[in-house]
Amino acid sequence: MATLLRGLSRKTLTLALKPSTQSPSLLLSRHLSATPNITPSSDRIKWDYRGQRKIIPLGQWLPKIAVDAYVAPNVVLAGQVTVYDGSSVWNGSVLRGDLNKITVGFCSNIQERCVLHAAWSSPTGLPADTSIERFVTVGAYCLLRSCTIEPECIIGQHSILMEGSLVETHSILEAGSVVPPGRRIPTGELWAGNPARYVRTLTHEETLEIPKLAVAINDLSRSHFSEFLPYSTVYLEVEKLKKSLSIPI
Repeated sequence: MATLLRGLSRKTLTLALKPSTQSPSLLLSRHLSATPNITPSSDRIKWDYRGQRKIIPLGQWLPKIAVDAYVAPNVVLAGQVTVYDGSSVWNGSVLRGDLNKITVGFCSNIQERCVLHAAWSSPTGLPADTSIERFVTVGAYCLLRSCTIEPECIIGQHSILMEGSLVETHSILEAGSVVPPGRRIPTGELWAGNPARYVRTLTHEETLEIPKLAVAINDLSRSHFSEFLPYSTVYLEVEKLKKSLSIPI
């Protein structure tokens, strides 16, 4: 019996050390076929993190979105960002309020691929937050940093507004304009260029068309808004109120 076992062990060792004549692809296919099938967990389907995060809280700051504001699915809102009623933020825009506040006023719109940021403070003493008031249209691919845009203005696409700049009400910036730090665009004027310079005074009819454009874009956002479930942060305020009144959530 001992002699038979020795013979079998030597034969087994010889076969194990003998190089295989089969192709590596065939061996790999046999190995994969021998691997047991792994059924995905139901939790993985429930908690799927492949989508982009729209709302990014930073510390104690949480972006706030009004119930009837349209924010596209691939927009990023981080930190101290407030999107008011009737406003819209379109695809690919980034509003980064990690250093200071960013506000988008009533019925204003931030179009595609815009970047809004705000500095800690302004060395000129001007407001360091980024404030966009009501009925403002910001064209695509604009860069706004620590600037103030008063009601009923149009910012042309590819424009840059730097720290401390101010655009007063009923003003228009042509496409590709660059407003240097601390520059003021007076009310009722058209500016253009790099750096932005005075072009002419707007007519009364042109100033009347500025809020109409903002309302038209707001109406257009309604058709996009209907494709998504209402997404806002109002439910958080309701939960805080229920907790303060000891009402079960």
